[in-house]
Amino acid sequence: MSRLWTAALLCSLAACASVPSFEEPAPVWQPAFTPRELPMDLHSRSEPNRVRVTHVDLDLTLDFAAQELRGAAELSFDRFDASAPLILDTQGIAIVDIVGPDGRPRRWRLTEEDPILGAALVVELAAEDHQVRIAYHTTERSGALQWLTPEQTADRKQPFLFTQGQSILTRTWIPLQDSPGVRVTYSAAVRAPRELTVVMSAEQFGRGEDGAWRFRMNQAIPPYLIALAAGDLAFAEISERCGVYAEPSIVQGARDELVDTEAMIQAAERLFGPYRWERYDLIMLPPSFPFGGMENPRLTFATPTILAGDKSLVALVAHELAHSWSGNLVTNATWRDFWLNEGFTVYCEQRIMEEVFDPARSELEKSLARHELELEMKDLEPWQQVLHIDLAGKNPDDGFSGVPYEKGALFLRRLEQIWGRPEFDRFLKGYFDGHAFQSITTEDFLAWLRARLFAIDPAKAKSIDLEAWLEQPSLPADAPRFESRALADVDRERERWLAGTSAAELQTEGWVTQQWQHFIHTLPADVSNERLVELDRAFGFTATKNCEILCDWLVVAIRRRYLAADERLSQFLNQVGRRKFLKPLYGELVKTPDGLARARAIYAEARPRYHAVSQGTIDKLLGWTP
Repeated sequence: MSRLWTAALLCSLAACASVPSFEEPAPVWQPAFTPRELPMDLHSRSEPNRVRVTHVDLDLTLDFAAQELRGAAELSFDRFDASAPLILDTQGIAIVDIVGPDGRPRRWRLTEEDPILGAALVVELAAEDHQVRIAYHTTERSGALQWLTPEQTADRKQPFLFTQGQSILTRTWIPLQDSPGVRVTYSAAVRAPRELTVVMSAEQFGRGEDGAWRFRMNQAIPPYLIALAAGDLAFAEISERCGVYAEPSIVQGARDELVDTEAMIQAAERLFGPYRWERYDLIMLPPSFPFGGMENPRLTFATPTILAGDKSLVALVAHELAHSWSGNLVTNATWRDFWLNEGFTVYCEQRIMEEVFDPARSELEKSLARHELELEMKDLEPWQQVLHIDLAGKNPDDGFSGVPYEKGALFLRRLEQIWGRPEFDRFLKGYFDGHAFQSITTEDFLAWLRARLFAIDPAKAKSIDLEAWLEQPSLPADAPRFESRALADVDRERERWLAGTSAAELQTEGWVTQQWQHFIHTLPADVSNERLVELDRAFGFTATKNCEILCDWLVVAIRRRYLAADERLSQFLNQVGRRKFLKPLYGELVKTPDGLARARAIYAEARPRYHAVSQGTIDKLLGWTP
């Protein structure tokens, strides 16, 4: 960052009504790296071992009419090879010009664009350069951005914008080294229409007198965690350090559903060490958001589909919170190591749920998760079942499945079983402390595992086959299993129904979402339409507003050609863009010629409402050419 711009930023921050005053100007950035050589990342065309970006300073304007984000990114970098150019990742953005710290233009060029990786932006540097300023704007090909009309929001009053950078989409709205191994600090000034509130995954300083919202992230994070949202937002406090943003009509309901968030933070700190990001807020995005949640530091992005009204889906919050340790604090260095983010996070989520709620609920969720993983793996190719996955020549999203999440968590559960919880907990805290604010590979993890756990008891180390867990498909024979009384209750009632007891007479009072899901998942493949009608009348599955239950029911309805759910299916696919729901529903439709035709007809209408991440998945599934 140029000294002149830094001074201007600090002055304007002090002018913001909501900004604390600084007795001494806090450093906006500091070099985030030692000269450690980073591993080769197949999904970035940058060369960070020669020139490595350490800080990104954004000065942006959001133009909703043009659906364009324009402005500049000022990059600061360390140079390990004085003769090397700065090489950045870009895709779907238009470069206007590039200048050095002296204000003079620098020569630059874009390489030929790769359909997965985009184009490399090569900037020739002067001898003294440690910064460049890149003026640019986004285009309709900027896949990280989703621009929503007022009609696509809950309150239907103002437009909405959100970004989704994971895995390799941050390069579509910021020119940078888009690799999870290249950790950066960042700051931003963002201008938006007066009616809108802007938030980012950073410390929030509010809107200044010049109309710009300002932000600063002093901890070094991987680029995919730089995130922005803008819309008609209200805020409801949960505790001194956490709260929820949402559209005004749903903010109080969201706050009530997520009221246990502070208790989750405290439980996580007891288990994994201090929370190192100061605040933990959430924002409820419109239903087109492609994921359940995104763990952007300080500000989790979440889908409103978790608002079930009974807190039965708040495990998602525990999951995204757990990323504050596994994923944000300690990050996969390449997307091949994605299981290090998600496997650890699912394990930590389960531990948080045990602490905040009770072991019985955790056992229920773990048992159901293993069952779902086994079902999913039947449809996955062998390479997709490997934890340390080979993604050469593939988009990282092609490897997205339950495997890095649930198989990864089962691996950690197996380690816990062998060494015992007290010893494994010591290992876990040491792992987070020893790699804080670092990006690591599977090889780094294994070296730490052997030195800090296996060395304690080499005999125990022989009882786990690391090759089978990390490099081979399927689940190893020693993968933990879980018994759940709550699921046993469901099995009992399902068998009573199959034996002739009417649905209305089943003992289902107090069942939570996961129990209803298990009931639906275990219905016989040849269940008749007449019996589905009976279930629907008794339990209102087709009309339910619980998206998890509805999705599972609609899969059964498609499979059994239960026509009474057809209209609800079309409505649901047009309203919700969460990939977790879209993939199984479209996937079931394409299994028959009639279903494929119906899927294409629905998708033609619904596709513009989906984020690029979801579009990419369903395009491949349907053989769709945009």
